[in-house]
Amino acid sequence: MNGAHDVIVVGGGASGMMAAAVAARRGKRVLLLEKNARLGEKLSISGGGRCNITNAEFDTRAFLARYGAAADFLHSAFAQFGVQDTFDFFEDLGLPLKVEAGKRAFPASERATDVVRALIEALRAGRAEVRTGTAVGQIIAKDGRIETIIAGGTEYRAASYVFSTGGVSHPETGSTGDGFGWLRELGHAVAEPTPTIVPLATKETWGRELSGVSIDGVKIAFEREAFPGEKPKRFSREGRVLFTHFGISGPTVLNAAGKVADLLHEGAVSARIDLYPALDAGHLDREITGRFDANKNKSARNALKEFLPPGTPQVFLKLAGLDPEKKAHSVTRDERRALANLLKSLPLTIAGLMGFERAVVADGGVPLVEIDMRTMRSKKTGNLFVTGDLLNIERPSGGYSLQLCWTTGYVAGSAV
Repeated sequence: MNGAHDVIVVGGGASGMMAAAVAARRGKRVLLLEKNARLGEKLSISGGGRCNITNAEFDTRAFLARYGAAADFLHSAFAQFGVQDTFDFFEDLGLPLKVEAGKRAFPASERATDVVRALIEALRAGRAEVRTGTAVGQIIAKDGRIETIIAGGTEYRAASYVFSTGGVSHPETGSTGDGFGWLRELGHAVAEPTPTIVPLATKETWGRELSGVSIDGVKIAFEREAFPGEKPKRFSREGRVLFTHFGISGPTVLNAAGKVADLLHEGAVSARIDLYPALDAGHLDREITGRFDANKNKSARNALKEFLPPGTPQVFLKLAGLDPEKKAHSVTRDERRALANLLKSLPLTIAGLMGFERAVVADGGVPLVEIDMRTMRSKKTGNLFVTGDLLNIERPSGGYSLQLCWTTGYVAGSAV
């Protein structure tokens, strides 16, 4: 039996490291248990390895509005630790942040591993004990309190426990939903997780030729097939789209995935991408005509090289039925108009959502009504605190998920 701790934090991800560091800073004897060989496995690959730490929206009400129905539950937590506090916390650890498009904040170094390193330094400064490669196998509770946890064949006991095991996105990093099972055993209702902020798979294979190409400022419209006697259901988003070998991704697609999933439950879903939403079809046709006229002896591909998004002319010309090597002066009016129409309405068929292995965020978890959101304390188990992705909160991409981890981790670390 190991009982020389005030607090045991289970899970060494973003919210777990934050909770442990804050509690240790307060002088608590903290033990952090992580089943992986290293802390912060998922954090180290977040944001494509750059780590979108938060969103630089400093108006708390505007920030919380992005969490939908959960917003009303989060005001107290964000009053304790909000976006400015996140900037201050990491900059005090020697990790300056920078802000990019969409107010997305990243470490200035653009390395997610630097975020993990800063948190590990905070744990060391507070003298928190860390045990990696130590998976929790059993939670023993009695009379509404956790008495003991068993990990790696050893029993551990503390006054308070923090569950920060994450959800089920990127299971290869150890996020396999262990905490959901323990919370159910302790009497919590746990909503089944589904991948929500996730790329979309498409049936078309030509997208593979554009894999890795990212296009800003497009409009993508999703539509569910119409059944007899009803109008089709549709919605649209504007922003950046990334083509992948399996379909489409990027912030605009990721944040639309949940709504696309709802449409897919009802029937087949198609998408159309308008690459030039600021131009109508006539204006776009005139732009293309001007490019061809100015480059009459060049191939169609080269004539449009500076007009079409980088990496796309060959593919888009073929899709429009136009030989990319055809001389610009030989392109017919019908061919030109076919290209303009394609660029205004590039068709895709949505095959489905990619799974948990590609999800940026998966929803599911404990309903907020079962947590005292002023402290993150469970209303079912008196000495348990719950943080991060174990809480059932829908959120968009763009820094909102990690900010939840920093906020809930800080609040729990301050309350244990």
